[in-house]
Amino acid sequence: MLVEPSGPINIGSVARLCANFDVSELRLVAPRCQPQDTEAIKMAMRGSSLLKLSRHYPNLLEATADCRKVLSSCGRWDHGAIPLQTSEQALSWLLEDGSSESVALVFGREDRGLTNKELLLSHRVIRLQSSPSYPSLNLSHAVAIVLHDLARLRGTISGHTGIVSNKATVPAAPLQLEACLRDASDLLLETGFLLKHTARARMSKVRALLQRAAIRQEEVALIRGMIRQLRWATRSRCSVTSAQSTKEFFD
Repeated sequence: MLVEPSGPINIGSVARLCANFDVSELRLVAPRCQPQDTEAIKMAMRGSSLLKLSRHYPNLLEATADCRKVLSSCGRWDHGAIPLQTSEQALSWLLEDGSSESVALVFGREDRGLTNKELLLSHRVIRLQSSPSYPSLNLSHAVAIVLHDLARLRGTISGHTGIVSNKATVPAAPLQLEACLRDASDLLLETGFLLKHTARARMSKVRALLQRAAIRQEEVALIRGMIRQLRWATRSRCSVTSAQSTKEFFD
């Protein structure tokens, strides 16, 4: 996935890399150039068919809605509380359960990469080992490094007979986690635990905690059920208290 790519040559180069490394789909999030530009088609070479079939999305959340594992790449060293991993660490996690379900590798804008809010939608964030004096890589070069490492690790892991598939390690999709966190935020604002001016920062910490735990789909469903029940109980109690107060007033 490329977020707001602005250069047709870069898009074409990435399409060619997808063909080189057997990537089945290219997704573009709000591209800032014409993906079917002649320069893009020229650079894509045998990846031109993949480029022509690329799917477009208005934002990253919608683009990753059907993806069970999401990895992003970043070029900056300082991302606050967001944990950064090497490509080997993150990609080994991606491959560890042998799942063939949809996974995403996300790359940001040529000029400023991904925002922290976008990085928080990922289960893992890859920090490529470039020089601290000039850490920003060309978009297609970053894609080439990550896809090469993925192909190398895939060969290593598939050749290891001791690997056991473990579906329990597949985390909940970003869209499902986002909905859960939105429900939780609404409830915590309603009960006074969160304040409007600090809610976003505090919920980001909750998101990071759940992502580190690789929370699963059924666990997210459990938490959302708890939130709904708590909201119902809180509102019911408020209604009873209000009715009792009204009765006492008139009595």
